[in-house]
Amino acid sequence: MKVLKSKSTFDYIQRFGAHPFDSLSNPPMKFQGSPNYVATQDLMLAVNAAITLKRPLLVKGEPGTGKTMLAEEVAQALEMPLLQWHIKSTTKAQQGLYEYDAVSRLRDSQLADVDGGERVKDIHNYIVRGVLWQAFTADQPVALLIDEIDKADIEFPNDLLREIDRMEFYVYETRELIKARHRPLVFITSNNEKELPDAFLRRCFFHYIKFPDADTMKQIVDVHFPGLKKELLTAAMKTFYDVRNLPGLKKKPSTSELLDWLKLLVAEDIPLEALQSKEDKVAVPPLVGALLKNDQDVSLFEKLVFMQRHNR
Repeated sequence: MKVLKSKSTFDYIQRFGAHPFDSLSNPPMKFQGSPNYVATQDLMLAVNAAITLKRPLLVKGEPGTGKTMLAEEVAQALEMPLLQWHIKSTTKAQQGLYEYDAVSRLRDSQLADVDGGERVKDIHNYIVRGVLWQAFTADQPVALLIDEIDKADIEFPNDLLREIDRMEFYVYETRELIKARHRPLVFITSNNEKELPDAFLRRCFFHYIKFPDADTMKQIVDVHFPGLKKELLTAAMKTFYDVRNLPGLKKKPSTSELLDWLKLLVAEDIPLEALQSKEDKVAVPPLVGALLKNDQDVSLFEKLVFMQRHNR
């Protein structure tokens, strides 16, 4: 779990008594992009719609389109701490709420003579708070990222319906109801590997991040490589989209892979001529391993180049 803290959040609370996202009398703060993240107009509208509706923002899109980074940049722009919950195939919804460490309690009970068994008597010592519990009980509103929710079991989203909807949950071991002090700003990302339940979708505001067009991609590259030569960028972009548009690819190169490739081109001082193919024919680019990540796609690309060379 990663927590990003902003000192100015606490300054705001001390001066005005509430965070702008949590205020009922004042309009919530709006996300207007950030210097480190190129957000399209429709993406900014989606973030602000989720803030206004006080619903989780469900973000889908290809891997590498900036879904996880969106939560980080919005949290920083709105000066909110960020809690992250990265979902795995074995993750259970209960882990986001709390876990009861019965094994540790049993072990301590066997060693009760050491401290008189005082620790064992208090069950609170064996309740491990999950990310949702931390978000609900934070002193100020936080941003909460539930990353790659589609990796978990199909029942995972359903198991969180009540908690996300009502902003509360019950701890049976201690017989206490945990209610959110402030409603967190929830981001949920999905790579669309599994369909999510309709009941869960009804509780979210949905946005699909489209793969960036050439103009948007140039803006993204400029953020990471502000001094990149225009000629190199033009040639690299053409090669990148040629590779990406090749029919039959198992995994199309993403934005992050383009940035990695550009970093290598600059580091290895690859000449511009190596990226320029003659007669608009597709050629195998240098350091292609940064763009294509499996042998099937590399073989497909090499076959296309071979066929074009022999069809002249």
